[in-house]
This record gives sequence, C-alpha cells and structure tokens, in this order.
Amino acid sequence: MLEDRDYMRQPEYRGAARWSATTILLATFATVFVAEIAVSPMPRLLIPGNRFCYDYFALSLDGLRHGFVWQLLTYQFMHASLWHIFGNSLAIYFFGRELEILLGWKKYLTLFFTSGVVGGIFQVLTTKIWPEIFPDAGVVGASAGAFGLVAAFAMIYPERELMLLLFFVIPLRMRAKTLLVFSAVLAVAGVVFSESVFGGNVANAAHIGGMLTGIFYVRKVIQGNWFQWKFPARPARPRAFAATPAGKGKFWRSAARPSDEEISTDQFLQKEVDPILDKISAHGIQSLTERERQILESARRKMSGS
Repeated sequence: MLEDRDYMRQPEYRGAARWSATTILLATFATVFVAEIAVSPMPRLLIPGNRFCYDYFALSLDGLRHGFVWQLLTYQFMHASLWHIFGNSLAIYFFGRELEILLGWKKYLTLFFTSGVVGGIFQVLTTKIWPEIFPDAGVVGASAGAFGLVAAFAMIYPERELMLLLFFVIPLRMRAKTLLVFSAVLAVAGVVFSESVFGGNVANAAHIGGMLTGIFYVRKVIQGNWFQWKFPARPARPRAFAATPAGKGKFWRSAARPSDEEISTDQFLQKEVDPILDKISAHGIQSLTERERQILESARRKMSGS
C-alpha cells in the first residue's frame, strides 16, 4: 500500500546498482582465497599452503623485524581454510552493511582495516612478550577487522536483538551488547588459557585488539567522547547546545538562545533509520527511495557529529 504513494515509490535505476564496500571487500577475500588455493601444493583440499605467501604476506614477528610492514594489511586478506573465510565473511556481511550505511564507505573501511592493523599488532606483541606460549607462526584472517565491526555495532545498537547460529546449527538469541561481552570474555580466556580448548590456533589477542579499536572508534571518532562508557554510544553534542527535558523524551536546546526542539539521535535512528535498514536487509540497498537515501545520509551526519 505504501508503494501507491509517490514519495514511497522505488526509483527507476538505469544500469547495474553500485556495489557496496562490503560486497567489494567480501569479493576480494574470495578472490584472494581462490588464488591461494591455486598456488598451493594440494589445491583439491581447499587448504592454502603456499610457503612464499605465508613468508611474505602472512603476519609474523619475524616478518616485521625484516621490514615487511605490509603484512599488517595483507594478512587480513588471507585465510587458512574454507570455514575460516566463511565465518569471517558472514560476520562482516551481517554487521558491516548497516555500519557502512551509517558511517559512509570511507569511515567504514577505516574502521575495518584499522581494527585489523591494531589487532595484528596485539597478536605480534603477545608473541614477543610470551614467545614460549605464543610461537611466531604466521597469522592470517580478517577476524580482527570483523570483531572491530561487531564492537562498533554493539556500541551503536546495544539493544538490537540478534539471531545467531551457534556452531552454524543451534539458533541462539542475544542482544548486541551481550554478544560483545561474550566475545570479549572468550578472547581473553583464549589468551589466558592459551594451551587449553579456549586457545588452539585462534588469534585471540588480535580479536581483543579489533574489539578495542571498534569501541575506541565509536567513542572518539563518532561520538567524540573519551570518558562516556555507557551504552548506547551517542554522537557528542555541540558545545553550544545543552540537553533539556521536554515531556518524556530528551531534546537539544540552544544554551545561548532558545530554538526549536530537535529529536534526539537515538529517537531519530529508532523511528526513521531502523525501518530503512530492515528494508535493506530484506530487499537490498537498491530498493530504497530517494527520500530514504536522504534519511540515511542525514543519519550518517548525525552519527559522525557533522
């Protein structure tokens, strides 16, 4: 019925829809994985194992000592197995799409790759500090960047209820903030009990670094506030404005002179943006009307404080 209204009709698109940064990222991961398989000794097993790739492009303390600083970036595009790339891609797909819409592709990719770089540094530091516990094996995977996206998503949408598949089979419901806490506990346990079932071949220190980067990015870059650590993360309000109660909600009012009350960021996101994000999840970003695209752009500006 809404489609009968002029302002709710879908625009006509000519040509193919523009690929999102998330789609390009996942396509790049898949391409690199196929290339790894192609140059591996046993490609039929779908397990990358090219020695040259691991020596020069996987992240290692020895590689950084030799000046291979590009490994902090290239290791994020490599994966150890089909399940490895599938799990990371799934997380990036579900959490990355909404973040890309809210932040814009530049800030979104900055968040992702910075989380990966910081996570890689964390992992290398554990190797340097505890070499007898964490051997200097090559680290690969986009999980640090993926956990950065999970952390950022949980800071912005802490109460969002998620449906997860535990071990890709068991359905499990939890809120985004609960997922972040649960992931952090598992990562810390993996570092502390590195030789037990919590650790294994998982780069838990990289996960911790990625999550911390995601939290920092929301608090500092988006919100602009170092010290407010409560959920949810809100953009910092301008200095010329002060919060004043009005009815049951919170509104912004000029401290210098009264002005029309504006709806708060949280209310704006819940009322205007969430239905649009649900529409994207169901029908894709190409289904949005021009008005909906303008609302998303407005939301992105609000979240970035611009």
